[in-house]
Amino acid sequence: MEMSTDPKQLLVTRPQPQADAWVRELRAHGVPAHALPLLQIEAAAEPSAHAAWASLADHALVVFVSPNAVQTFFALRTAQVAWPAATLAGSTGPGTTQALRAAGVPPQQIVEPPREPAQFDSEALWQGLSGRRWTQKRVLVVRGDGGREWLGEQLRDAGAQVEFVRTYRRVAPRWSAAQQALAEQALREPQHSVWLLSSSQASAHLRTLLPHARWSSAQAWATHERIAEAARALGFGVVRIVAPTQQAVVDAWGRSIQFNAPPDQRP
Repeated sequence: MEMSTDPKQLLVTRPQPQADAWVRELRAHGVPAHALPLLQIEAAAEPSAHAAWASLADHALVVFVSPNAVQTFFALRTAQVAWPAATLAGSTGPGTTQALRAAGVPPQQIVEPPREPAQFDSEALWQGLSGRRWTQKRVLVVRGDGGREWLGEQLRDAGAQVEFVRTYRRVAPRWSAAQQALAEQALREPQHSVWLLSSSQASAHLRTLLPHARWSSAQAWATHERIAEAARALGFGVVRIVAPTQQAVVDAWGRSIQFNAPPDQRP
């Protein structure tokens, strides 16, 4: 769905430090982005996550559902433990892949979705995993609290022995006075702000962070259909889906500006 109003700012709602990294990149490409996190990540590793490093070489695959999963899992590593040469690392998207490479996982051991999928998610990752043999192979899925079971179910159906470990939890953020003011300004002038939503749970936090808000005139860009559904349920008047990459957001911003420009100013 194309925008029918003239956006002036993009509110990046990813958790920190990802939000600031996205803002820097988007601003470098001319998008007036501001960080307004709707999630806060807290390390919350269960004992099995600590123990997993000792048996990592026994696993054929370790799946990481997000950059946060990578960062919190690798924070548990003792200095002398290297990534095993025969263990694959599964990534659900480019941000997670970047985090894995930064953590020292060899690129040739990373399995990720195709570069141009419809979405970056478990279904897209399964495209790269489904052709392999998983019978009696051990697989570890590193995630936050909750999370979907879908990929684990596919791997189990393919014969794998799947374990899940939690290394972090998602909580509502504690906004600064400046962030609260930014949100209130966006509510007063909803036609000039776009909320970039990357989590259904983050969308739900808007109910408690801004309980008085009316969203019927507000605009949201969601990075997955499930997130779009959550935004519509919240009451956003305009919801569109954009791929969860910085370039896709830059391109979408450019299209929205062109769409809303006066006819004699359009390219």
